[in-house]
Amino acid sequence: MRIMTTAIPIPPGSFDPEDVTLLLKDVTGQVEERDTALRERDIQAGRHYSEDLPIEQVPSAAYMAVFDRLMDSQLPRVALYTGALTRLVLQAYEKPLLVSLVRAGVPCGVLMRRYAGRELGVDLPHYGVSIIRGKGFDENAMRCLLSRHPDRTPVFVDGWTGKGMITRQLEESCAQFNARSGAGLRPILAVLADPAHSCSLYATREDFINPSCCLNSTVCGLISRTVHNAALIGPDDFHGVRVYREFASIDQTARYLDGVCRHFAPLRGDIDALYRALLSSDRTPDWRGMEAVRRIGEAFGIGDVNRIKPSIGETTRVLLRRVPDRVLLREAGHPDVGHIILLARERNVPVTVYPDMPYLCCGLIADKRGGAE
Repeated sequence: MRIMTTAIPIPPGSFDPEDVTLLLKDVTGQVEERDTALRERDIQAGRHYSEDLPIEQVPSAAYMAVFDRLMDSQLPRVALYTGALTRLVLQAYEKPLLVSLVRAGVPCGVLMRRYAGRELGVDLPHYGVSIIRGKGFDENAMRCLLSRHPDRTPVFVDGWTGKGMITRQLEESCAQFNARSGAGLRPILAVLADPAHSCSLYATREDFINPSCCLNSTVCGLISRTVHNAALIGPDDFHGVRVYREFASIDQTARYLDGVCRHFAPLRGDIDALYRALLSSDRTPDWRGMEAVRRIGEAFGIGDVNRIKPSIGETTRVLLRRVPDRVLLREAGHPDVGHIILLARERNVPVTVYPDMPYLCCGLIADKRGGAE
């Protein structure tokens, strides 16, 4: 296996270096940021979404008010799930290495590292590594962390599953990486929420609202989602990110992370009970989320599953950085979808009640290819 010798860069963004080592290249000021509608047209015409970035918007005052209410109501639930998931991982693997998938996985991995250290006295090394649908994970980053921790078992961390595409991408990436390098990397994925029913290490299979999915960079250490563009990323570089330093005054990252951590100790009994219940349950994946996606595609005439984004986290992403056609809600009055309804209203996106799915909501991306499917 080729040993990665690239020096670890100074971590980009606002995450505390004690919480995570981000194996990323800072391409701020170099990567193109393009209008969402133009990007959508080009993506559907074949341009890869990782070539550039959307223009990130500052959230409205009304939307931040909704976010603040979620911070008040949902942080205990995030703490509960974090504790149970961390204990599941430590039960399954004696010396795990947390490898968060950038971007949404990093807050989850930070919380798992903090829980392990503060509540269990276990020091879990934690890295952030890029994974890109259709391209795989950053192999330079993987070589780097494996050379630094040859005796540990990498456990990939993400916030939630949608259809389960990242589960599949991780499986493909590990197989390709092992074939090229001779490594024995396993596609072990741990998520707080697995509504796709596509992995076995999870804290819940409910599609619950985690405040960390409601904002873009301002709850993820001021970093963009990752960029892989041959003009910017050389053969020995890590995948790139843009840092939104201009948003530092509205950064919610530390507030979110510290807020969740305050609930670890008060919830010790509940965390233990959930952990034991999960440990004794059948957690075999059955991929029912993908079955629901196929039904949605048939019901709304969408043949390309990439235009169907189920789960509250993925629907939020559609509304924040894609061109939505409509939003599906399992039930109109559910308390966890308030920010979805507000975003849809702000962007004039139709909302349809569609109860036949295991997700709270689903975002459908508009067809921008210039013709019907």
